[in-house]
Amino acid sequence: MSHDIHIRKECRAGRITLTRPDALNALTWDMAMAIEAALADWRDDDEVALVIIDAEGEKAFCAGGDIQELYEHGKAGDFDFGRKFWSDEYRLNAAIADYEKPYIALMQGFVMGGGVGIACHGSHRIVCETTQIAMPECGIGLIPDVGGSFLLARAPWKFGEYLGLTGTRMNAADAIHAGFADLYVPMADWPALKEKLCEEGRTSVIGDFARPTDPSALAELTAEVNRFFGGASALECVQALEADDSQWPQKTAKAMRRGCPLSVACAFELIAMSREVATVREALDFELRFTWRSQSHGEFVEGVRAQVIDKDRDPNWHTARLEDVTPQTIAAMLAPIRELA
Repeated sequence: MSHDIHIRKECRAGRITLTRPDALNALTWDMAMAIEAALADWRDDDEVALVIIDAEGEKAFCAGGDIQELYEHGKAGDFDFGRKFWSDEYRLNAAIADYEKPYIALMQGFVMGGGVGIACHGSHRIVCETTQIAMPECGIGLIPDVGGSFLLARAPWKFGEYLGLTGTRMNAADAIHAGFADLYVPMADWPALKEKLCEEGRTSVIGDFARPTDPSALAELTAEVNRFFGGASALECVQALEADDSQWPQKTAKAMRRGCPLSVACAFELIAMSREVATVREALDFELRFTWRSQSHGEFVEGVRAQVIDKDRDPNWHTARLEDVTPQTIAAMLAPIRELA
């Protein structure tokens, strides 16, 4: 595990650094559990005033969970491995959201899926000129999880549906606008920022390094997003987009259609459900209902095969179209686990 993550104390800070740059710092179960253990150790450690999480390499803070092993177990019919992985990962996400000390995430490059879960629930979320944040899980037969549905539900207007159902990437300005990040600090200033945080143990020093961003292109889409993503279901949204022959609606509809129909339909419902709860922990409980079933009753194995393993980008979904996803199927995937495993 030591070659995947570096955990230590430096002056007043607890430091967590992901060290798998060649794998885009993909999060393994061991890495997640190491982060959880470190946070537990530092909770009552008076020497640790704050926590900093960052990552090696320029391409990615963390491009998601390490799904290779999940795929192999799921393909073999071993669903317990994935259920434990997601349950444990979500427990970590909730612990980060509830952490009593400042939790500062520095996010460069790709921040997707599991990367969002270990960064975007922190108290201070810092982005830079290379940041690209997204929740693209619908493309592999999952839903925006790791608390992503909670973040999407709190994005302005209907941006949560737009971002969650299309997997659209956000740059620094977009991420701040959507509520996935707080501050922009040029990456060249990160070493000095981390040094100051470690020495002083005060988050107020971040203000000395924060800079304004360019205007958010995402914000300029407010009227379009609200118009097309205000439907009562994912199907209504995509049909409204397809009925408009202008460029943005057509492009957006195609992005939705590329996702797994079951995932897109359920993601829409999950975002709505997460708007009604007050905590990340509650949203994670909703998400686990889907991921718990994603291999046994869902499309995860085929989605990963097509997008990650074989890379043919041609998944053979059991439910081929959004039009074929019934309300009963959605209800079954999102039912409390005790009622339908």
